[in-house]
Amino acid sequence: MSQVQRLLVLVAMMMVVVTKVASHDYGDALSKSILFFEGQRSKLPPNQRMTWRKDSALRDGFDIGVDLVGGYYDAGDNVKFNFPMAFSTTILAWSVLEFGNFMGSDLSNALDAIKWPTDYFLKATSIPGFVYALVGDPYADHNCWERPEDMDTPRTPYAESKQFPGSEVSAEIAAALAASSLVFRAIDLEYSARLLSTARTVFKFANQYQGSYNDGIGRWVCPFYCDFSGYQDELPWGAAWLFRASKESNYWNYVVENIRNLENTVVKNINGFSYSGGSYAEFGWDTKHAGINILVSNLVINSNPNFSPFIPNADKFVCTVLPESPTVSVQYSPGGLLFKPGGSNLQHPTALSFLPVVYARYLSQGNRVIHCGGVVATPARLIQVARGQVDYILGSNPLNMSYMVGYGNKFPQRIHHRGSSLPSINQQPGPIDCKGGTPYFSSNNPNPNLLIGAVVGGPDIKDSYNDSRADFVQSEPTTYINAPLVGLLAYFKTH
Repeated sequence: MSQVQRLLVLVAMMMVVVTKVASHDYGDALSKSILFFEGQRSKLPPNQRMTWRKDSALRDGFDIGVDLVGGYYDAGDNVKFNFPMAFSTTILAWSVLEFGNFMGSDLSNALDAIKWPTDYFLKATSIPGFVYALVGDPYADHNCWERPEDMDTPRTPYAESKQFPGSEVSAEIAAALAASSLVFRAIDLEYSARLLSTARTVFKFANQYQGSYNDGIGRWVCPFYCDFSGYQDELPWGAAWLFRASKESNYWNYVVENIRNLENTVVKNINGFSYSGGSYAEFGWDTKHAGINILVSNLVINSNPNFSPFIPNADKFVCTVLPESPTVSVQYSPGGLLFKPGGSNLQHPTALSFLPVVYARYLSQGNRVIHCGGVVATPARLIQVARGQVDYILGSNPLNMSYMVGYGNKFPQRIHHRGSSLPSINQQPGPIDCKGGTPYFSSNNPNPNLLIGAVVGGPDIKDSYNDSRADFVQSEPTTYINAPLVGLLAYFKTH
């Protein structure tokens, strides 16, 4: 055995030892990751478990005669952005479809976490010719630091229409409703049928009146959730979910015909920032390219394992996140965290780990491996890489710190979240106005209310974390960080 071979064996042994030492309670983390969504609710149900939260925004939409009560606040603010909310819902539904059998007693709570926004989306799409994309004034809201129960900023609803289309939001809502219809099919057939019927209608609207919501309501959604990658990815994404839910060939034909539009790189300039879209390697609330390829691969992997461009691009996507791949395009911190430019980085390790675990299951069913140049990636290797990201988030990192609130002995104490950082109604019944919360924002004291299960934006590329409310890039949780993690934790709970 050569010296290099011995070194490789030693490294492999060390990896085994580290794996044993870094064992985590994935079941506990799963329960908490789902509980987080209850802290993001607007109006609360009778079985609310995060009891320091109370009802809020009970008149959303009433000024214009539409009931828009419910749904989730996206992050640490009190605004309902329907684009990321819909993506989070789609991924929660996908998580249950793939890994629901592993959730045990948490499955019912996961279903609640899905039904909460789908009930809201049924309201947001109930007026023919309109799809509501935003509730609240983001600029006024971000100028205040107040509890959702106290908010007195404008609750203006903003809608897409024939004159002001927003195909990305409508198509993502269609995807969320279609995916969720599959989740509820065996539980509540009538509700499932209603979700699927609405998904068809909303997708037709998105496709018939094509355009980006940047052009219609961009002054309110940008820069918070400006669509940098265009709406061309959401349309086949929505169609793919509609095909999976309905088996209607017109949706399959739509996916095959329109996926080619994503093959071309399109450079856009939005608010002074250039964005290169059309990448098979991107997946998140704004970009669905990699997700389309993984989702569709399951439909063809056994009958046509080289079906282009879906499976080749799914393989290429995996090669961009595999650390040893010659075509890896993401960065890794010294401690091993996947990193991409921009804010709220942990959205990338969760989303870009969720897809490989899902794909690994499909690969195993098709008895396939992936070739990244001279590197062979087995399904087991994909799962191993994803587990490394989950373990990092849960505390196996240079700071020995969990980035999930309430998990482990050391976790963020000063997260950028209004409700968590201000005294609850139970503690201080009197209102705290717009600027009345500023001293709490500026305080070095830990947040008085634990937003259990919230995963924050996370450390920087050097594994350093600033536990400060002011550093929202690192300390703010979001629904789209947690949503893919729910599926990952369900898988690792029993694997």
